[in-house]
Amino acid sequence: MTTSNGPHPDHDRGLEFDLSTLLSRRNTLGVLFAGAATAALAACTPAGTGSGTATDSASGATASGTASSSTATSSTTAAASPSASASSTVTRAFAEGVEIPQETAGPYPGDGSNGPNVLEASGVVRQDITSSFGTSSTKVDGVPLTVTLTLLDNANGCVPLSGAAVYAWHCDRDGKYSLYDSGLENENYLRGVQEADANGQLSFTTIFPGAYNGRWPHIHFEVFESLSNATSAGRLLAVSQIALTDAACRDVYATAGYETSAENFPNTTLKSDNVFGDDGGVYQLATMTGSASAGYTAALNVTI
Repeated sequence: MTTSNGPHPDHDRGLEFDLSTLLSRRNTLGVLFAGAATAALAACTPAGTGSGTATDSASGATASGTASSSTATSSTTAAASPSASASSTVTRAFAEGVEIPQETAGPYPGDGSNGPNVLEASGVVRQDITSSFGTSSTKVDGVPLTVTLTLLDNANGCVPLSGAAVYAWHCDRDGKYSLYDSGLENENYLRGVQEADANGQLSFTTIFPGAYNGRWPHIHFEVFESLSNATSAGRLLAVSQIALTDAACRDVYATAGYETSAENFPNTTLKSDNVFGDDGGVYQLATMTGSASAGYTAALNVTI
Protein backbone atom coordinates (compact mmCIF):
# COMPACT_ATOMS: atom_id res chain seq x y z
CA MET A 1 0.00 0.00 0.00
CA THR A 2 1.27 3.48 -0.83
CA THR A 3 2.08 5.71 2.09
CA SER A 4 3.32 9.26 2.35
CA ASN A 5 6.36 8.31 4.45
CA GLY A 6 7.79 5.46 2.41
CA PRO A 7 8.36 4.36 -1.18
CA HIS A 8 5.82 2.39 -3.14
CA PRO A 9 6.62 -1.30 -2.50
CA ASP A 10 8.98 -2.56 -5.20
CA HIS A 11 8.74 0.71 -7.12
CA ASP A 12 10.55 0.82 -10.46
CA ARG A 13 14.14 -0.24 -9.90
CA GLY A 14 15.51 0.37 -13.36
CA LEU A 15 15.92 -1.39 -16.67
CA GLU A 16 18.59 -3.79 -15.45
CA PHE A 17 16.31 -5.11 -12.70
CA ASP A 18 13.54 -6.37 -14.95
CA LEU A 19 15.38 -6.94 -18.23
CA SER A 20 15.80 -10.65 -17.54
CA THR A 21 12.06 -11.02 -16.93
CA LEU A 22 11.22 -9.27 -20.18
CA LEU A 23 13.73 -11.29 -22.14
CA SER A 24 12.37 -14.57 -20.83
CA ARG A 25 8.97 -13.83 -22.34
CA ARG A 26 9.96 -11.90 -25.44
CA ASN A 27 13.11 -13.23 -27.02
CA THR A 28 12.91 -10.62 -29.77
CA LEU A 29 13.95 -8.01 -27.22
CA GLY A 30 17.56 -9.15 -27.50
CA VAL A 31 17.99 -7.06 -30.62
CA LEU A 32 15.95 -4.18 -29.24
CA PHE A 33 18.03 -3.68 -26.12
CA ALA A 34 21.40 -4.42 -27.67
CA GLY A 35 21.92 -0.74 -28.39
CA ALA A 36 19.90 0.68 -25.52
CA ALA A 37 22.99 2.07 -23.82
CA THR A 38 23.57 4.41 -26.75
CA ALA A 39 20.90 7.10 -27.04
CA ALA A 40 22.01 8.71 -30.28
CA LEU A 41 21.32 6.44 -33.23
CA ALA A 42 20.79 6.91 -36.96
CA ALA A 43 19.94 10.48 -37.87
CA CYS A 44 16.25 11.24 -37.90
CA THR A 45 15.70 13.76 -40.65
CA PRO A 46 12.01 14.66 -40.69
CA ALA A 47 10.55 15.81 -43.96
CA GLY A 48 9.49 19.41 -44.18
CA THR A 49 11.79 20.76 -41.46
CA GLY A 50 14.44 22.32 -43.64
CA SER A 51 17.83 21.77 -42.06
CA GLY A 52 16.32 19.57 -39.38
CA THR A 53 17.97 21.51 -36.57
CA ALA A 54 16.22 22.01 -33.26
CA THR A 55 14.25 25.23 -32.99
CA ASP A 56 14.70 27.45 -29.97
CA SER A 57 11.58 27.97 -27.91
CA ALA A 58 11.52 29.92 -24.69
CA SER A 59 8.23 28.29 -23.83
CA GLY A 60 9.31 24.74 -24.69
CA ALA A 61 9.33 22.01 -22.04
CA THR A 62 12.74 21.55 -20.46
CA ALA A 63 14.40 18.97 -18.30
CA SER A 64 13.73 21.13 -15.26
CA GLY A 65 10.05 20.41 -15.66
CA THR A 66 8.78 23.81 -16.81
CA ALA A 67 5.30 23.60 -18.31
CA SER A 68 5.14 24.38 -22.01
CA SER A 69 2.73 26.71 -23.78
CA SER A 70 3.37 25.10 -27.15
CA THR A 71 0.34 24.68 -29.36
CA ALA A 72 1.53 21.17 -30.16
CA THR A 73 -0.22 19.75 -27.11
CA SER A 74 -3.85 19.75 -28.18
CA SER A 75 -5.31 16.29 -27.61
CA THR A 76 -6.61 16.20 -31.15
CA THR A 77 -4.08 18.33 -33.00
CA ALA A 78 -0.76 17.50 -31.35
CA ALA A 79 2.05 17.29 -33.87
CA ALA A 80 0.87 14.63 -36.28
CA SER A 81 3.88 15.12 -38.51
CA PRO A 82 7.46 16.29 -38.01
CA SER A 83 6.65 19.55 -39.77
CA ALA A 84 4.04 20.58 -37.21
CA SER A 85 4.93 23.08 -34.51
CA ALA A 86 6.52 21.49 -31.46
CA SER A 87 8.42 22.34 -28.32
CA SER A 88 12.21 22.47 -28.29
CA THR A 89 12.23 19.16 -26.43
CA VAL A 90 10.35 17.41 -29.23
CA THR A 91 12.38 18.87 -32.10
CA ARG A 92 15.65 18.20 -30.28
CA ALA A 93 15.05 14.47 -30.65
CA PHE A 94 14.57 14.97 -34.40
CA ALA A 95 17.75 17.00 -34.80
CA GLU A 96 19.93 14.67 -32.76
CA GLY A 97 18.51 11.48 -34.25
CA VAL A 98 17.71 10.17 -30.78
CA GLU A 99 15.34 7.29 -30.23
CA ILE A 100 13.11 7.27 -27.17
CA PRO A 101 15.18 5.99 -24.23
CA GLN A 102 14.44 2.39 -23.27
CA GLU A 103 13.23 2.16 -19.68
CA THR A 104 12.03 -0.35 -17.15
CA ALA A 105 8.46 -1.60 -17.45
CA GLY A 106 8.48 -1.63 -13.67
CA PRO A 107 6.99 -4.18 -11.31
CA TYR A 108 3.36 -3.48 -12.28
CA PRO A 109 3.15 -3.85 -16.08
CA GLY A 110 0.15 -6.16 -16.27
CA ASP A 111 1.51 -7.50 -19.55
CA GLY A 112 2.25 -11.04 -18.41
CA SER A 113 5.93 -10.40 -17.64
CA ASN A 114 5.21 -10.07 -13.93
CA GLY A 115 1.95 -11.77 -13.01
CA PRO A 116 -1.36 -10.73 -14.59
CA ASN A 117 -1.75 -10.13 -18.34
CA VAL A 118 -4.42 -7.56 -19.18
CA LEU A 119 -3.34 -7.50 -22.84
CA GLU A 120 -5.17 -10.74 -23.55
CA ALA A 121 -8.42 -9.49 -22.00
CA SER A 122 -11.33 -8.52 -24.22
CA GLY A 123 -11.89 -4.79 -23.92
CA VAL A 124 -8.31 -3.67 -23.40
CA VAL A 125 -8.30 -1.85 -26.76
CA ARG A 126 -9.88 1.45 -25.73
CA GLN A 127 -9.15 5.16 -25.64
CA ASP A 128 -10.79 6.00 -22.31
CA ILE A 129 -8.91 4.13 -19.60
CA THR A 130 -10.48 5.79 -16.54
CA SER A 131 -12.58 2.75 -15.61
CA SER A 132 -12.11 -0.98 -15.24
CA PHE A 133 -13.58 -3.34 -17.84
CA GLY A 134 -14.69 -6.95 -17.79
CA THR A 135 -15.89 -8.02 -14.34
CA SER A 136 -15.65 -4.51 -12.87
CA SER A 137 -16.75 -1.05 -13.95
CA THR A 138 -15.02 0.94 -11.20
CA LYS A 139 -14.15 4.45 -12.37
CA VAL A 140 -11.27 6.40 -10.87
CA ASP A 141 -11.40 10.04 -9.82
CA GLY A 142 -8.82 12.64 -10.70
CA VAL A 143 -7.98 15.66 -12.82
CA PRO A 144 -8.70 14.82 -16.49
CA LEU A 145 -5.67 14.18 -18.68
CA THR A 146 -5.47 13.49 -22.41
CA VAL A 147 -2.22 11.88 -23.53
CA THR A 148 -1.28 12.02 -27.22
CA LEU A 149 1.70 10.12 -28.62
CA THR A 150 3.03 10.43 -32.16
CA LEU A 151 5.11 7.40 -33.21
CA LEU A 152 7.91 8.10 -35.68
CA ASP A 153 10.28 5.78 -37.52
CA ASN A 154 13.82 6.99 -36.82
CA ALA A 155 15.48 4.82 -39.46
CA ASN A 156 13.25 6.19 -42.23
CA GLY A 157 13.39 9.93 -41.72
CA CYS A 158 10.79 10.04 -38.95
CA VAL A 159 7.88 8.94 -41.12
CA PRO A 160 4.80 8.10 -39.01
CA LEU A 161 4.56 4.52 -37.72
CA SER A 162 0.96 3.99 -38.76
CA GLY A 163 -0.53 0.73 -37.54
CA ALA A 164 1.81 0.40 -34.59
CA ALA A 165 0.14 0.09 -31.19
CA VAL A 166 0.77 1.37 -27.68
CA TYR A 167 -0.11 -0.16 -24.35
CA ALA A 168 -0.15 2.54 -21.65
CA TRP A 169 -0.60 2.26 -17.89
CA HIS A 170 -0.04 4.34 -14.77
CA CYS A 171 -0.96 4.66 -11.10
CA ASP A 172 -4.09 6.34 -9.74
CA ARG A 173 -4.12 9.64 -7.87
CA ASP A 174 -3.12 7.82 -4.66
CA GLY A 175 -0.09 6.25 -6.33
CA LYS A 176 -1.62 2.75 -6.51
CA TYR A 177 -1.67 0.36 -9.47
CA SER A 178 -4.64 -1.71 -10.59
CA LEU A 179 -4.07 -5.49 -10.73
CA TYR A 180 -1.34 -5.28 -8.09
CA ASP A 181 -2.00 -3.10 -5.06
CA SER A 182 -3.93 -4.49 -2.10
CA GLY A 183 -7.66 -4.38 -2.81
CA LEU A 184 -7.12 -3.59 -6.50
CA GLU A 185 -6.27 -7.08 -7.73
CA ASN A 186 -9.61 -7.35 -9.57
CA GLU A 187 -9.44 -3.86 -11.07
CA ASN A 188 -7.77 -3.03 -14.41
CA TYR A 189 -8.39 0.69 -14.76
CA LEU A 190 -5.72 3.07 -16.09
CA ARG A 191 -4.58 0.47 -18.60
CA GLY A 192 -5.36 0.32 -22.31
CA VAL A 193 -4.18 -0.18 -25.88
CA GLN A 194 -4.56 2.09 -28.89
CA GLU A 195 -3.53 1.77 -32.56
CA ALA A 196 -1.67 4.58 -34.32
CA ASP A 197 -3.49 6.26 -37.20
CA ALA A 198 -2.03 7.25 -40.58
CA ASN A 199 -0.13 10.06 -38.85
CA GLY A 200 1.37 7.66 -36.33
CA GLN A 201 -0.78 9.27 -33.67
CA LEU A 202 -2.95 7.89 -30.87
CA SER A 203 -4.38 9.22 -27.64
CA PHE A 204 -5.72 8.12 -24.28
CA THR A 205 -8.28 9.75 -22.03
CA THR A 206 -7.23 9.27 -18.43
CA ILE A 207 -6.57 11.08 -15.14
CA PHE A 208 -3.46 12.82 -13.90
CA PRO A 209 -1.37 10.20 -12.07
CA GLY A 210 -0.39 10.64 -8.45
CA ALA A 211 3.10 10.87 -6.96
CA TYR A 212 4.64 8.21 -4.76
CA ASN A 213 7.99 8.26 -3.02
CA GLY A 214 10.93 7.11 -5.10
CA ARG A 215 9.57 8.16 -8.50
CA TRP A 216 8.86 11.32 -10.47
CA PRO A 217 5.23 11.34 -11.77
CA HIS A 218 5.15 9.28 -14.95
CA ILE A 219 3.19 7.14 -17.40
CA HIS A 220 4.49 3.79 -18.65
CA PHE A 221 4.07 2.65 -22.24
CA GLU A 222 5.11 -0.17 -24.55
CA VAL A 223 5.13 0.15 -28.33
CA PHE A 224 4.25 -2.90 -30.44
CA GLU A 225 4.57 -3.51 -34.17
CA SER A 226 0.82 -3.91 -34.55
CA LEU A 227 -2.44 -4.09 -32.65
CA SER A 228 -2.49 -7.87 -32.94
CA ASN A 229 1.01 -8.02 -31.44
CA ALA A 230 -0.06 -5.80 -28.57
CA THR A 231 -3.08 -7.89 -27.65
CA SER A 232 -1.02 -11.08 -27.69
CA ALA A 233 1.98 -9.55 -25.87
CA GLY A 234 4.00 -10.03 -29.04
CA ARG A 235 7.03 -8.26 -30.49
CA LEU A 236 7.99 -5.02 -28.74
CA LEU A 237 9.54 -2.02 -30.47
CA ALA A 238 10.11 0.08 -27.36
CA VAL A 239 9.48 0.26 -23.62
CA SER A 240 9.60 3.73 -22.12
CA GLN A 241 7.96 6.26 -19.83
CA ILE A 242 6.49 9.76 -20.10
CA ALA A 243 7.59 12.35 -17.54
CA LEU A 244 5.03 14.96 -16.51
CA THR A 245 6.05 18.60 -16.03
CA ASP A 246 6.83 20.17 -12.68
CA ALA A 247 4.37 23.03 -13.13
CA ALA A 248 1.48 20.73 -14.03
CA CYS A 249 2.22 18.43 -11.09
CA ARG A 250 2.30 21.30 -8.63
CA ASP A 251 -0.99 22.65 -9.99
CA VAL A 252 -2.79 19.29 -9.85
CA TYR A 253 -1.40 18.16 -6.50
CA ALA A 254 -2.74 21.32 -4.85
CA THR A 255 -6.30 20.12 -5.53
CA ALA A 256 -8.59 18.01 -3.36
CA GLY A 257 -8.01 14.27 -3.68
CA TYR A 258 -4.27 14.58 -4.35
CA GLU A 259 -3.20 15.23 -0.76
CA THR A 260 -0.91 12.18 -0.61
CA SER A 261 0.70 13.20 -3.88
CA ALA A 262 1.24 16.73 -2.62
CA GLU A 263 3.16 15.30 0.33
CA ASN A 264 5.20 12.83 -1.75
CA PHE A 265 5.99 15.01 -4.77
CA PRO A 266 8.76 17.17 -3.23
CA ASN A 267 10.71 14.08 -2.19
CA THR A 268 11.88 13.08 -5.71
CA THR A 269 13.23 15.32 -8.45
CA LEU A 270 13.78 14.59 -12.13
CA LYS A 271 17.50 14.43 -11.45
CA SER A 272 17.16 12.07 -8.49
CA ASP A 273 14.59 9.82 -10.19
CA ASN A 274 16.11 6.42 -10.95
CA VAL A 275 14.59 6.35 -14.45
CA PHE A 276 14.75 9.94 -15.73
CA GLY A 277 17.74 11.02 -13.65
CA ASP A 278 20.47 10.16 -16.16
CA ASP A 279 19.44 13.02 -18.46
CA GLY A 280 16.63 14.76 -16.58
CA GLY A 281 14.03 13.16 -18.85
CA VAL A 282 14.92 15.52 -21.69
CA TYR A 283 13.56 13.19 -24.38
CA GLN A 284 10.59 11.95 -22.34
CA LEU A 285 9.21 15.13 -20.81
CA ALA A 286 5.75 15.75 -22.23
CA THR A 287 4.70 19.07 -23.66
CA MET A 288 1.70 20.08 -21.53
CA THR A 289 -1.08 22.63 -21.51
CA GLY A 290 -4.19 23.10 -19.43
CA SER A 291 -5.05 23.55 -15.78
CA ALA A 292 -6.22 21.51 -12.83
CA SER A 293 -9.67 23.01 -13.15
CA ALA A 294 -10.04 22.43 -16.89
CA GLY A 295 -7.90 19.32 -17.29
CA TYR A 296 -4.52 18.82 -18.93
CA THR A 297 -3.20 17.58 -22.24
CA ALA A 298 0.21 15.96 -22.60
CA ALA A 299 1.92 15.29 -25.93
CA LEU A 300 5.12 13.49 -26.82
CA ASN A 301 6.72 12.50 -30.11
CA VAL A 302 8.12 8.99 -29.73
CA THR A 303 11.00 8.34 -32.10
CA ILE A 304 11.63 4.62 -32.57
